Formats: sequence, structure tokens, C-alpha cells
Amino acid sequence: MKKTLSALGIVLLVVASYAVGGRQSLHQAGEGAKSRRVLYWVDPMHPDYKSDRPGTAPDCGMELEPVYDTAISPVVSGAPALNGAVAIDVDKQQLFGIGVTAVEKNSQSEIVRVLGRVVPEDTRVYRITAGSAGFIRETYNDSLGERVKKNQKLATSYIGETLAVASGFLAATQGVSGAVGQDGSRTLAFPGAVNKQGVSSIQGYSDRLRNLGVSDAQIKQMADSRQLPETVDVVSPVDGFILGRNITPGQHFDRSAEFYRIADLNQVWIFADIFGSEAQDFLPGTIARVTVLDQRRTFLARVSNVLPQVDAATRTLKLRLEADNPGFALRPDMFVNVELPARVPPGLTVPLDALIDSGREQHVFVERNRGIFEPRQVQTGRRFGDRVQIVRGLTEGERVVTGGTFLVDSESRLRFKTEAPLRQPLHDKVTPQSNHEPRLAVRSGQVKDPACGMMIGCKENFSKEPEHYLDSNSPQRRP
Repeated sequence: MKKTLSALGIVLLVVASYAVGGRQSLHQAGEGAKSRRVLYWVDPMHPDYKSDRPGTAPDCGMELEPVYDTAISPVVSGAPALNGAVAIDVDKQQLFGIGVTAVEKNSQSEIVRVLGRVVPEDTRVYRITAGSAGFIRETYNDSLGERVKKNQKLATSYIGETLAVASGFLAATQGVSGAVGQDGSRTLAFPGAVNKQGVSSIQGYSDRLRNLGVSDAQIKQMADSRQLPETVDVVSPVDGFILGRNITPGQHFDRSAEFYRIADLNQVWIFADIFGSEAQDFLPGTIARVTVLDQRRTFLARVSNVLPQVDAATRTLKLRLEADNPGFALRPDMFVNVELPARVPPGLTVPLDALIDSGREQHVFVERNRGIFEPRQVQTGRRFGDRVQIVRGLTEGERVVTGGTFLVDSESRLRFKTEAPLRQPLHDKVTPQSNHEPRLAVRSGQVKDPACGMMIGCKENFSKEPEHYLDSNSPQRRP
């Protein structure tokens, strides 16, 4: 008997414990449901229909179902969530990988990479032109791009005026002792051997010969040999490369006709396009690094000037750099990569991961309070590696989201949409007597239900005046 009573007591105790546990579970479930915020109510048959209060669907009469807030984390109590602000529990931030960094003010130096083009220095480009009319007799190793030496003979020409001037030069030099210099003038062995008129006469004839295209080397040769030249030699004035050639044997030419264009490429210029706002960052003397695209060679170049002209097509300025050219690796019209250090004044910067760029605007998420983040539109400046300059929108010391930014942005967009004004009912009119049932304006013929798009059929034949209409999806009587 005692065993029976003991067993019965144990059974009752187990039943009581289950009842208490179930009641607590139901209570916790109810509390959990109460803690969730209802965003709106929807029609279970047509989810596009939303209502800001519970009730029945106007098209089918079913109970509207609530849609709860499905935020990524619990909302902080009393935290506002307007304009896309997001409230995330502090304990959940680490779980979602959300990191926060303070806005800093510092001075940055960036490396600007631009494309440059090699051109010869205009002060090292020499043009050989004709001093008078004549014709070309012969040319020698003067192909375009050929490397030539100073005083190397490139061609011979005949100029009729040369013989008369050369005769006067030889007559002026008779009886003058001493050696002839590079410019055609003699160095007198005994001062006072000739008068000043004789020296000026020699200098005058020498200048006239140069004006006719006779080189200093040929003038010296005439003075030494005491013979008149049969032709005028066209020689290179400098060590360099032939960039232009406009003559052929037997060609007649007029005065000032260009024979050759020769450039000394021991030092070259490099032009790069930059924006007007960047011109102040590249001061003369700044050292740049130049890399040839198809070679693994680098050169150092110095910024010499920013040209004042603006390119009409690109609306950019020309940055000019000077570079030594060992081995003539930098050739005219060659494209090179130019890396320039640019120092920027101190300003606010944030990591690039903090920036959300939608194309039309840029914004970051600022921590307004602990666990509350609000979007804020900003204006950005330059980028320095993994950081970006903030021109407007933030102040020093504010904290912005740098980890999990896109997760916070997605939650903000979702919250902003749910807080937007709810859509108006899909039907034209609603009367309390019909339990939110729409009153259709069309009284004859077939029409579509504005909620579901299905055809509404008439109970009677259309030849008669219809008494009412039926929704083919939800066959309820409609007035």
C-alpha cells in the first residue's frame, strides 16, 4: 500500500513539474513575441497588400498576418531608428564582425602615377638649313634615325655665291701669320702685325661663309690649304640622332630650306598630363621615378616646370621633367610610367572600408551612441593607399564603422524602407459596412480584380442587368 502511494506521488510530482515548465515556456514565448515589433500586416493571399493595423483582407476576407522586425540584432531600448539609423547590441557586434575606428587628422604623402611621353629638349635640337639656293650633289650615311658625330659629313652641295665670298676670305688672310681658330679667325703670332681693319675683314668674310652654310671646319680647311672649295659640306653640328631628313642627291633647294633635324639625346624631357588642382603639389626639383614600359629599367627625373597652357582636348596641364639618358634608352615619343611623390596638407582621413559609394553619393556610418550607428553623407578627397581623405561631413574624433560596413548598410536600407510611409489600399473605396470590402465602380461587363488581377464574373447573363459580381479567385458577393 505504501509503495502504491509513493508511486502515485512521484507521478503527480512529474506531472506538476511538466505543467509548471510548460506554463513558463508559454510565458517566455509570449514575452518574446511581445518584445518583437510589428512592422505592418499583409494579406496572406496577396503579400503586396500592406496595412498599418490588423483586420481582414478586403479581397478574400482572411485575417491579416503580422510582419515582425527581423533586425540583425536586438534594438537598444529607447534607441531611435530614424533615417536609416541602426541599433546593434554591443555583444553582437563582435559576432557580426563590426569594427569601429576613430576619424584621424594627419598629413599624408601619396604616390601619383601618370603616363609620360619622352620628347627631345628643344635647346638640344639642331636644324640645318640652306643659306642660299643651290642643289645637292651627294649624301653620306644620313638615314633617318642614324646616329652621327659632330662635324660628320652628311652631304655636299653647290652654292654659287660661295666662290666669291671664299675668294675674298682667302685674300683677306694673305700675309696674316698665325693659326686659324675654330671660328675662322687667326691668332696673331706678333701683336700689331696687321691692323684692326684686316682682322675685321677676316671676321666679316668668315661670318658670310657661315651664313651660306659653310661649317667652321671647312673654313679652317680653306685657310690651311689656301684653296677655294668646289662644294659646301653639310656636316652635323653635334653628336646626336637624325630626326628629320628632307634632301636627296640632285635635289635643288631654295634659301632657308631645311636639310636635317638632329637632336642630342643625352638629356631628354618627359611630359605628363596632370590636373590643375595637382599642379601645386609638384614643385620644381621634385625627384620622380621613371619606368620604361617594355624594359625593366628605371630612371630618375627632376620636375622642371608646369607649363601654363591647358590641353584643349583633355583639359589638363603639362608637367615637364628632365632626365639624363644613359645609353639612349629613352627615345623620342616613347611612353613611360612616372611616379611622383605628392605631399598633401593635413586633413581628416578614414579607412577605405568605411566608405560606401553608391555612385550618386558617398556615406559612412557614424557611431552616435554606444551601439547606435547612423548613415552620414560625406565628401571625399584623395586616396592614400588604404585611406581616403574626408573633405566634409565628419569631425576629428568621431567613430565610424570600418568592419562589416556592408552588413550595416544592408540593415540600414531595410530599416529605412520599413519606416517609409505605408502604401495606400489597392482599392478605390472602402466602407465600414462591407468590412473593408471594395466597392467596384464598373457595374456592367467583365473587369479585373485590382488586388489579384483575376477576372470578375457576373452571376447573371450579361444580357440582363447584373445583380452582383463574383471574384473568380474569392467568390464573394460584390454589390
